[in-house]
Amino acid sequence: MQAITGKTKLLGVIGHPVEHSLSPVMHNAAIAALSATEGEQVDYVYLPFPVKPEGLSAAVAGFEAVGLCGFNITIPHKQSIVAFLDEVSPVARAVGAVNTVWRTPTGWAGTNTDVEGFLAPLRARDRPWKGTQATILGAGGAARAIVAGCAELGCEAIVVVGRDRAKLDIFARSWAESPIAIAPLSMGLWEDLPAVLAQTDLLVNATPVGMHPQVDRTPVEASLLAQLPAEAIVYDLIYTPNPTRLLREARQVGAVAIDGLEMLVQQGAAALQLWLNRPVPVDVMRRSLQEHLGSI
Repeated sequence: MQAITGKTKLLGVIGHPVEHSLSPVMHNAAIAALSATEGEQVDYVYLPFPVKPEGLSAAVAGFEAVGLCGFNITIPHKQSIVAFLDEVSPVARAVGAVNTVWRTPTGWAGTNTDVEGFLAPLRARDRPWKGTQATILGAGGAARAIVAGCAELGCEAIVVVGRDRAKLDIFARSWAESPIAIAPLSMGLWEDLPAVLAQTDLLVNATPVGMHPQVDRTPVEASLLAQLPAEAIVYDLIYTPNPTRLLREARQVGAVAIDGLEMLVQQGAAALQLWLNRPVPVDVMRRSLQEHLGSI
């Protein structure tokens, strides 16, 4: 057990609610592993901080007062935190959300490591992405990081599919002045899926459909998944259950399945590496989450 003293540096995550966050599990496991392998204590601890929307300003001021080194942000603060930052990365501005903040000599800086987390398992497969189409289910906050990630990956076309035409139009317009280059972006309605899926090389579920406890639900029926080209990738951002019904049925039609746990691990690893300024044990972070989820 790591000894926590007055010299221990603080990291954390803010949200409302935040009790469900798995970030303390993987970050503290990584910190302990670094201390064990490097022969000296990496004197940090990662804590969850419940912060209501009306308490965000006071929380940020308090973090500065106690010398917090950095923190992650989850719902509902990913957009509102921007007003308290002195520096925001281009990718975070493009996505319109910040999930990682750290102290600089001039104040707080923020970025979005969700994009890096999303890309990590795709890049590990070393596929050529030129000429490919990515289809994203859902036009909410999660879909924004996926659009930015697909653009960085090099997809030739990105299609965002939703049920509300007005919301899709707002989503499309929001990228008009993006600080990063976005591949040709188009919107589609759910009834367009049969035709869209036939051209899809990467299908990403950015909706909560299929998440625990509604594990019997899926955003795309198996009969539609059969429209996917050979060796298409189906990527579900959900990590409980693992696998989701979507991924089980994707495998049955011959698609490659990727679950959301790896994105969670990789975005966390990117944040921790930024804070500690050293490589971090991604395998330890992954295993800690797998063991934790297997015990609940």
